Amino acid sequence: MDLDPALAALRPLGAFSVLHVSRPAPARPAATPLAHAYTPVYGDPAPDVHPDPLGFRVRKVATALGTTEHRVAASVAHQGLAARLWSVALACAVLYGHIPDLDPGRLHWDPDATAPDDLWLTVVHARPSDAGTLADAVLTTHLVPLADAVHARWGVADGLLRGNAASALAGAGRELGRWARRHGRTGTADRARSLTAALLAHPLLAGTGTLTGTSFRRRSCCLYYRVPGGGVCGDCCFRRPPGQN
Repeated sequence: MDLDPALAALRPLGAFSVLHVSRPAPARPAATPLAHAYTPVYGDPAPDVHPDPLGFRVRKVATALGTTEHRVAASVAHQGLAARLWSVALACAVLYGHIPDLDPGRLHWDPDATAPDDLWLTVVHARPSDAGTLADAVLTTHLVPLADAVHARWGVADGLLRGNAASALAGAGRELGRWARRHGRTGTADRARSLTAALLAHPLLAGTGTLTGTSFRRRSCCLYYRVPGGGVCGDCCFRRPPGQN
């Protein structure tokens, strides 16, 4: 199936896998091309560019979680954006057989919004859906500069951020597979599983955890246990929050 201009095939999967398409991008106070999230425009930005979308998002997440540890909020915000990007790319790959070009200059992000209203493209250009192209579209183009920014600004460890990227990928693949099996689309589920496994073997993600079927156990922790009232995630390297017996 060819990519349609509205990416309508993604809508039945639920909000987290939806990617809006609009040219021009909707005018929203906090919205900006994702390229500017990785390299904030301080000083006097253009009128359509938010000066610091990533910082805005981290502060918003910190408030929502009730934490004063911005390192923790930065990790959670990083994993959330990684999960959105993987969900969109994987869904397009398995449903269309192509992915859209996710150029960070054309992929817009509203850090004040939730899925599906946080991401939209200004135009759809098809790319192949093999694992190498997916890795280039998501890992190299987005998650590497995102991790660099989060590490530099909030001191989140590189290994933790690689674990976040892998955990987000495994979760996106698992949810896509579950949706496909519920609807009797075993071929789609198999494609989601094989792409997820191939991507987790990529040099940028290799060694971040162990994939068994669709279950993933990471070798790092996203720090969510440090949120007031938080615990460990289902794929965490810890069985219980550190410090608890």
